[in-house]
Amino acid sequence: MRFSDVIGQDEVKRQLQRLLSEGRMPHALLLAGPEGCGKLPLALALAQRLLCSNPTPEGDSCNECKSCRMAAKLAHPDLHMVFPVFKPSGQSAGAVSDQFLKQWREQLAETPYFDRNTWLQRIGVENQQSLINVSEAKNLLNKLVSVSSQGGYRVVVMWLAEQMNTEAANKLLKMLEEPPAGTVFILTANHPEQMLGTILSRTQRIDCKPLTDEQIACALQQHCGLQPDDAQAVAHAAEGSYIKALQQVNMHADTAQFFDLFVLLMRLCYMRKVKELYQWADQLAQWGREKQKAFLAYCQRMVRENFVYNFHRPELNYMNRTEADFAVRFARFINERNVIGITDELSLAQRDIEANVNPRMVFFDMALKLIVLLLQ
Repeated sequence: MRFSDVIGQDEVKRQLQRLLSEGRMPHALLLAGPEGCGKLPLALALAQRLLCSNPTPEGDSCNECKSCRMAAKLAHPDLHMVFPVFKPSGQSAGAVSDQFLKQWREQLAETPYFDRNTWLQRIGVENQQSLINVSEAKNLLNKLVSVSSQGGYRVVVMWLAEQMNTEAANKLLKMLEEPPAGTVFILTANHPEQMLGTILSRTQRIDCKPLTDEQIACALQQHCGLQPDDAQAVAHAAEGSYIKALQQVNMHADTAQFFDLFVLLMRLCYMRKVKELYQWADQLAQWGREKQKAFLAYCQRMVRENFVYNFHRPELNYMNRTEADFAVRFARFINERNVIGITDELSLAQRDIEANVNPRMVFFDMALKLIVLLLQ
């Protein structure tokens, strides 16, 4: 991955290249910003540039030297990857990223623009929570004890750093307070406010902005072969996230299923079909916890989008064409009297799923409350 491969983020690229050219690269960077803006691709591009033996005059990696070729394959001995994982059943110690490197490489070979749910599906997570645990931090510390095998930088890329538990964060804090010589930590986070303040204070934060519609549309035309009009429509609905844009283009299976089940929920609630709602809740109860949470987040977005639709300001709506077609008939049922109540019920259900409450009970109870709210 080179800087030239990263979509948009020109200002951040210039800032990173300036730090490199002036020899002011901090020992710990935090790339923060909304999901899908390209933080992981930026981190990978910076890592390859730090490891490159022959950088270009423009400040990018050459992509030709031995170090670049190894870094591009995530096989460089001085490049260490850290990301959320789960502990396989029967394993006593906490899991570490090294156990999932094969899947990680496969995912990045497809695209470096992906979200947590996509990653969890790839590693086969069902009802287990993923995180970065203290075993990961101890494993990283052991790796960094020795000197660089290639005589240059050692680089640690940590994806979704907010997924560290407290023990892991405290262990990492010690490394950041006394960083091993020649080591650069590159952390990425969608929600840096969830990280320990002491970690934040020891990193140089660089904020990444959402991508523009034009940047996303251009990338879709170049990489996915979309026609200009189609690319523009997808880009607008993506809300600055190239991940969302790719999911629309690829007709992400979960997104299509989420839409169908949201529509079914709304229709059954409107018709007061209690028996069918119980069957609906039973179907969702069979899913893994992460997928259940993702569905509830999708429902909250759809409620918000349909409420905004009533103001007849299409530039403020971020729905794909299928969702927009449904909104033509459905939006009038989401109004000032019930939008907050519906959103609150969905949010409370998401909280209960997170707390491992019986999902059948959560979804059925939520559906019964939505019957009342939807008819207001």
